[in-house]
Amino acid sequence: MVKVTWLGHACFTLDDGTHRIIIDPFLTGNPVAKTKPEEVRVDAVLVTHGHGDHLGDAVAIAKQCDAPIIAPFELAKYCEKQGAKIHPMHIGGSHGFAFGKVKLTIAHHGSAFVGEEAEYTGNPCGFLVTMAGKTIYHAGDTGIFSDMKLIGELTPIDLALLPIGDNFTMGPEDARIAAGFLKTKQVIPMHYNTFELIAQDGDAFVQSLPEGCRGTVLQVGVTFVLE
Repeated sequence: MVKVTWLGHACFTLDDGTHRIIIDPFLTGNPVAKTKPEEVRVDAVLVTHGHGDHLGDAVAIAKQCDAPIIAPFELAKYCEKQGAKIHPMHIGGSHGFAFGKVKLTIAHHGSAFVGEEAEYTGNPCGFLVTMAGKTIYHAGDTGIFSDMKLIGELTPIDLALLPIGDNFTMGPEDARIAAGFLKTKQVIPMHYNTFELIAQDGDAFVQSLPEGCRGTVLQVGVTFVLE
């Protein structure tokens, strides 16, 4: 059993009762987030790419929890310069941790930390996370791509977390097709309704999913139990 809690935007915690991880912890400055970064206690922080609405509070959380940031190599090294412990990886690579296994997938997007100047943080990624015998695919920020079929063929996916906001990522129609490519059993939409520009109808999206794929719309702060 894995408890999957949506903290808003693309941020989730995964908790198997023994270990807890957080993905893309954009909490500070997130208009829909209810959780404060100082409240987070995790064993690892996973970050898909360097944009501020995904890197977010990763460094602060990693420091307070003495937990590593798991991210593509260049992004991990950027976080290390900010004082965080890191475990760098790259696309196609996998590694076993105390909490489970992580494998990086491609994602079609950008990746830079944009402050006063843009700082290169390598390629964006998605994550295949296996905990307690369940595999969760966090697609990261991405458009649809045909290799999602291969991802689904190589790794049976119990739950896919897919962006549906459009404009910066897939919209609902492409995400519906992506769910079919992945052959996932279940889908939770993400990366929508944080801002007006990415407003979408989550209920309409889950009702459009292909036969055999169940969708669940989470409210911010609500937990979905994957059994």
